[in-house]
Amino acid sequence: MNAEITKDPQTMDETKTEVGNYFVSNYPPYAFWAQEHVGEAYEALERKPASGTPLGVYLHIPFCRKRCHFCYFKVYTEKDANQIESYLKAAIRELEIYASKPFVGERKPRFIYFGGGTPSYISSRQLTRLTDSMKALMPWDEAEEITFECEPGTLTESKLRVIKDIGVTRLSLGIENFDDHILEINGRAHGSKEIDRAYHFARSIGFPQINIDLIAGMVGETTGNWFETVRKTIELGADSVTIYQMEIPYNTTIFKEMKARGQTVAPVADWATKRQWVKRAFEELERAGYHVGSAYTAVRDPSRTRFLYRDLLWTGADLIGLGVASFSHIGGTHFQNEHDWGPYLAQLEEGTLPIYRALTPSPDERMIREFILQMKLGHVSREYFQVKFGVDPRKRFSQGLLKLKEQGFLDFSNGSLQLNREGLLQVDKLLHEFFLPEHRNARYA
Repeated sequence: MNAEITKDPQTMDETKTEVGNYFVSNYPPYAFWAQEHVGEAYEALERKPASGTPLGVYLHIPFCRKRCHFCYFKVYTEKDANQIESYLKAAIRELEIYASKPFVGERKPRFIYFGGGTPSYISSRQLTRLTDSMKALMPWDEAEEITFECEPGTLTESKLRVIKDIGVTRLSLGIENFDDHILEINGRAHGSKEIDRAYHFARSIGFPQINIDLIAGMVGETTGNWFETVRKTIELGADSVTIYQMEIPYNTTIFKEMKARGQTVAPVADWATKRQWVKRAFEELERAGYHVGSAYTAVRDPSRTRFLYRDLLWTGADLIGLGVASFSHIGGTHFQNEHDWGPYLAQLEEGTLPIYRALTPSPDERMIREFILQMKLGHVSREYFQVKFGVDPRKRFSQGLLKLKEQGFLDFSNGSLQLNREGLLQVDKLLHEFFLPEHRNARYA
């Protein structure tokens, strides 16, 4: 396969942030997915599911008021109401095709995720029609978690009531930072006043879970600003907080500006600084009663607050990905939709699924995928892998695990592999240690 070669994340310069994907969200890397394997996706859809495999639905709503300078997702800022309506109808046609396939069988989704883009960009009327149609095709009565991403400036009290009424259990607010200047120079559409208004509207309505997203290391961010962002986050008292470290993928506005200027180093904090900022945030959140549950998340009450979308995907759940450029995982086969507007809509107009590229990992690759994703939780159960895959990870990954232990990032205790805080803060860099040799230096996307 013609996977583009890039720099090994393990050898990256800690004193600067260079261009490239840092965050690991799947395995094998997307560069190995190919059009020649699309037939494997169609074959997977015709097979009955493995007994007990959970099913989820993801819908990509790619509309935004503005494109953030660091955004690398497929988004559109210029579509009118008619185009948006056409897109939503296409997504329903897509779900209708999936619902008729043997791999669904009698299953109902255990989790639904509305991502973007900005799901809260669409109107309340569009949202109601969309979700009514989805429920008619695949009922939500067994769904344990329904997540909805929001940009604070798109929310009104009436729209929030509609979002809650359709069944959303986990509202995720893309706040990123509380400083108006930082938000502006990074291309965010909302301001600090909209954050406060949206959050308190949502809290007053009574969503079961409100999550706040933050990004450490945005353009112009300072240590003082970051500490103030953490303070305000704790003051709001969200049920969960998700923190990402700023990376600069190739298809971002920041990269395009860097390329035009001949720059190789991004105008953001270096990796060591970002890790220290996230470390400080986790420490402050823990002092406020939160519990750190992964490399990116802290929750107030682990007994009440879960992230089912993450936990089930990281243990092999099936996922129907609807919308332009969306990813699916069905019966062990991975595939992605057409990543451009025209081809996506055209294929659905013809009554065919808009699958663009696919890959069916080997059993060993499937095991590696679950191992590296669960490492992001900070702990991996040996028993889980012995029961599901017949593999003892301490033996299978002995060389890599020993290396992490010698570096002071990993311990073995109570039948589990445990990353300490320093390891957890840079886990995406460390995961490449467990990739197969042919995947280690390939461009991730």
